[in-house]
Amino acid sequence: MNQQNKDTSKKRGRKPKNKRYFTEETEAAILLYNSLDDDLERNKIYTAHIKYPFEKLAENMIHTFKFYHFDVPYEDVKNEVVAFLNEKIHKYTDPSKGKAFSYFSIIAKNYLIVNNNDNYDKFKNSDTPDVIDDRRNVINEVLREDDMSEKREFMNLFIEFVDTNLTTLFKRPIDITVADSVLELFRNRENIENFNKKALYILIRDRTGVKTQYITKVVNIMKALYMEMYLNYRRSGIAKLNSKKFISEFTEQSN
Repeated sequence: MNQQNKDTSKKRGRKPKNKRYFTEETEAAILLYNSLDDDLERNKIYTAHIKYPFEKLAENMIHTFKFYHFDVPYEDVKNEVVAFLNEKIHKYTDPSKGKAFSYFSIIAKNYLIVNNNDNYDKFKNSDTPDVIDDRRNVINEVLREDDMSEKREFMNLFIEFVDTNLTTLFKRPIDITVADSVLELFRNRENIENFNKKALYILIRDRTGVKTQYITKVVNIMKALYMEMYLNYRRSGIAKLNSKKFISEFTEQSN
């Protein structure tokens, strides 16, 4: 009986964990916040749905890129970033131009880069050489992480687009099978240790039983599609290309 009560109390006290702190609901709350004129309602929405994501975003930016060259306590730095996000919140009104998370991440990082580098210069002039890491380039680190994050986001959008239009882009069953296998590899890319061309061809061949020449044809079409969509994504922030002309060009190549 005691054991049963003990187990029950443990379950009751356990809270579900959600690693995503900045979600689609956060974006919707920001849009609603910007559409309202009543300050009381805006404050309710901010406190309930925006305050925590902004604080977590500030924390993650500081720690991920090690923005530690500040002459004020960490909490003050975090609060300054959140305050800066609040100054810019009114500018996010059109989600078609990009995700809210990406928009506010860039704002937070730019703020931290400018202020971190200003303080870093002060430290260089005042601290001894043994506490200065001149090999670090914070701007390059941020840009590199931005590029990797952007490509991860685009790859997910690319997989979704091809999966949705698979039987339109490819007509023959053998091509559809190969394309679907390539997508499956992309979905599990983080679990693949050897991500070179030869290893991928072997994996696809083992999965489909298709000869290499058929795999190459489909892969080349998907590669061209990827490049075209990525260029469009970099220009407009939108990955999905739904025009019939765009899809028909690749349909002709696959047949």
